[in-house]
Amino acid sequence: MLNVQIVLFDGFDLLDAIAPYEVFIAASMYAEEALRVELVTAEGPRHVTSGIQGLEIEATGKLDPECGGMILVPGSSGKVFGEEANSIPIILNRAAGTEISVQIRQALEREDVLIATVCGGSLLLAMAGLLEGRHAVTHHMGMGVLGATGAFPIQARIVDDGNLVSAGGVTSGLDVALYLVERTLGPRIAHAVEQLFEFERRGTVWKAEGVVRADDMDATGKEKGIKFAPVAIDEVHASEPLYEGKWEVIISTPIGKLETRLVIHTDNGSIRGTATQDGETVELIHPRVQGDKLVWDLRVSKPMKLQLHFEVIVQGDVMTGTAKAGFLPASKLTGHRLD
Repeated sequence: MLNVQIVLFDGFDLLDAIAPYEVFIAASMYAEEALRVELVTAEGPRHVTSGIQGLEIEATGKLDPECGGMILVPGSSGKVFGEEANSIPIILNRAAGTEISVQIRQALEREDVLIATVCGGSLLLAMAGLLEGRHAVTHHMGMGVLGATGAFPIQARIVDDGNLVSAGGVTSGLDVALYLVERTLGPRIAHAVEQLFEFERRGTVWKAEGVVRADDMDATGKEKGIKFAPVAIDEVHASEPLYEGKWEVIISTPIGKLETRLVIHTDNGSIRGTATQDGETVELIHPRVQGDKLVWDLRVSKPMKLQLHFEVIVQGDVMTGTAKAGFLPASKLTGHRLD
């Protein structure tokens, strides 16, 4: 019997979880109890409050990364933007900070476990640093954030990356569940469920296989990879020394205020710098002046793996500006010069 664990967390999206649940239950009916389907949490049996009007669902088990089979992680439901506790970025980041991340990491290391995500479920795993270098998809509004975490975002309904299968927007939960049924039990059972539900799976499943599109090949004939912006330095103009020095800045993000130390200087006519936050020091990526702003990118791993885009203005010893990742709202940045 194949175990299927659907992971719930406070603020989860009902359709992300329940649509696959019904598909797996129907498949089990047609395949003589070939699947055992259970709603679980990282903590164990409890009532879980969804992000849809606070509707509660009972989880009957605890997520077990050692039992083999499939683990499906849904996304969340709430306000798309904002810093409120019920906004999607806050819900996903809160869930990524629980034992879910530890348990999924353990599951990904096993050969007998297949991880699946629906909608923002891939962002939850990406925020926990679990999808770096993996092909995945999420809701179209979150693709920028997915790429900023180091994953390779693919515009497809379903992306199959071996032991990781992800699906796009909320309704794709039906599609990915039917695909997983076909992958594990075969097309006859998947077809029977489609007939029962009067629903046909949409889209081609993307895999890193077959002939590569010409547009996806570089000048050497190799497949292009999705890379972070290279470290490149623009020439400094006469006004740019006003940015030089050590800066103490605070970034007001949806997951709380981050204190960061910036060190910016010029070297042989080029802008260079570093940022230190939570014990981690990284180089500023492509720092350059655009009009009256200093602009750079920054790849961080704390509190989650992201690539951020910064735009700041300096007036005397005061720095103000924004930091932004993907579709997330820009976070306000304020700072002062230390020397």
